[in-house]
Amino acid sequence: MTKAKRMMQEDIKLIDIVIELLDARAPLSSKNPDIDNLATNKSRMVILNKADMADARKTAKGFFVLSMDSRKNSGMKPVSDTIREACKEKIARDRKRGIINRPIRAMIVGIPNVGKSTFINSYAKKSCTKVGNKPGVTKGKQWIRIGKDVELLDTPGILWPKFDDQEIGLRLAYIGSINDEILTKSELALKFIDFLKINYCNALTDRYNIDIDIQNSENFEILKQIAVARLCLLKGNEPDLDKAAAILFDDFRSGRLGRMTLEEIPE
Repeated sequence: MTKAKRMMQEDIKLIDIVIELLDARAPLSSKNPDIDNLATNKSRMVILNKADMADARKTAKGFFVLSMDSRKNSGMKPVSDTIREACKEKIARDRKRGIINRPIRAMIVGIPNVGKSTFINSYAKKSCTKVGNKPGVTKGKQWIRIGKDVELLDTPGILWPKFDDQEIGLRLAYIGSINDEILTKSELALKFIDFLKINYCNALTDRYNIDIDIQNSENFEILKQIAVARLCLLKGNEPDLDKAAAILFDDFRSGRLGRMTLEEIPE
């Protein structure tokens, strides 16, 4: 993370606009506060990525930004239009100095697993970067040319060193921005079930056909029921809670659990 942040600090002087991708399911928690310091005096653009998996009622609340599903490149024209609008003063200055058709240079930033590589590939309409449903796929920087007037600088995802609010850390773990290998998934799943019981209770019964009273059941019992429903069993037919937790998070992160937003967005 430190190396990636230092790389961004070195390259920011080459940049005209900083494009920050946030996860639409956690638009506040997925915003890295360090980006504001790194991007001082630069034009800014925010994209709520993975909007197709977020609760549409909450995504539209409180933001004036682009919302999109980067897996589909049909909605990429507004990105180019917004980049040109944000950099129109820079373009005008270039023309006065006789500099014509110099590409706008944009830096793509965001936390791990927010979908930067998928966004770039969709925007470029070709496979330019490696994509994976886990954090840390992008290891270094690379420039990608988009048509004649835009150049993108892809950067590794970075997290800030300390979460002041534990709930932020939990949300980032839920969406997969923290490496699963350093987490105890079954314990994390019990906390996630707490959130689901309050906000999206029907998602559990609809997805796993659990025939129990979700609201009045212990989270541990619910996770056991998911394990049984998905045949995640150990020797002696004991429920495999870690495997059930992995299935629960895979279903959430892929959107199979339904459209969800993890936090309330202020008016």
